[in-house]
Amino acid sequence: MLHEMKLFPKPFAAIRSGKKTIELRLCDEKRQMIAIGDTVRFTNTVSGETLEADVIALHRFGSFHALYAVLPLDKCGYSKEELSTATPEDMNAYYSPEQQAKYGALGIEIKVKAE
Repeated sequence: MLHEMKLFPKPFAAIRSGKKTIELRLCDEKRQMIAIGDTVRFTNTVSGETLEADVIALHRFGSFHALYAVLPLDKCGYSKEELSTATPEDMNAYYSPEQQAKYGALGIEIKVKAE
């Protein structure tokens, strides 16, 4: 199954380069449909450029607090310089606390397809 997701330029470039291999999302109804072996097509929100990646693992958590305690944050898009200040509250920029409490968190582990 093919899933469409939009990304800002910085995380898009990090996925393309292979530095970011886990995409963090709310585990809402749309993301609950994702299965290992599916394909995600990421679209850069500025350039419109796309890339496709295979889903190789799914990491479901009740909260971003639980996710941040377990997953390697350098694989989730944080640079080495950002690791010491990374917190689950960073996700508040994307999802309200109410949404997070309702759906929980999902780490989508991916492998970019060869172009």
